[in-house]
Amino acid sequence: MPRLFTGLEIPSDLASDLGMLRGGISGARWIDTDRYHLTLRFIGDIDYATARDVCGTLEQIRRPAFTVTLEGLDSFGGGKPRAIIAKAKPAAPLVELQAEQERLMRRIGIPPEPRKFTPHITLARLRDASSAAVAAYLTTRGFFSRRFEATRFVLFSARSATGGGPYLVEADFPLG
Repeated sequence: MPRLFTGLEIPSDLASDLGMLRGGISGARWIDTDRYHLTLRFIGDIDYATARDVCGTLEQIRRPAFTVTLEGLDSFGGGKPRAIIAKAKPAAPLVELQAEQERLMRRIGIPPEPRKFTPHITLARLRDASSAAVAAYLTTRGFFSRRFEATRFVLFSARSATGGGPYLVEADFPLG
C-alpha cells in the first residue's frame, strides 16, 4: 500500500538557504534539505487501484504556473511547539490549486483532509523543545523571505514511518 501526498518541490538553491537556518534548538530533528516540500494534499495509505485513480484524476488539473512567496519562519504547536516551518503566503493560485485537489480527491472517495490548509515547508520536527527556546530561535533567525516559481506539482510516495522519507516522485503534473 503506498502512502501518497501531493506537493510542490523546493528548488535546490532555496533548499540550501533554508538548510542554513538549521541548529540552535535542543530536541529538534532537522529535515534533510532534499526532503523539503510544500504539501498540498495528504492522501494517505491507499491500495494500488485507488492510487491509479488518484493519478488519473490529478492529470485533469489545468492551472497556470505561479509564484510561491515564503514570508517568514514560524512554529506549529503554540505552547507545545512541534515543528519549525517556513510559512508560504496563501496566495490565490496556491490556495485554489490545493482546493481543487481536495475536491477531486473527495470525488473519488478519499476522505476529506481534516486540517485547514496552511502552506508551509517543515524545517524541523520538535520533541520536548520549550516554547521559550523556539521563540528565541525565531527571533535570532530574523525574517526569511524568498520566492520560487511553481511550474509543476507532484505526487509523492513516502514510507509509513516517522518523518516518512525518503520521498519519491511517483508522477508530475505541469502547471502552465
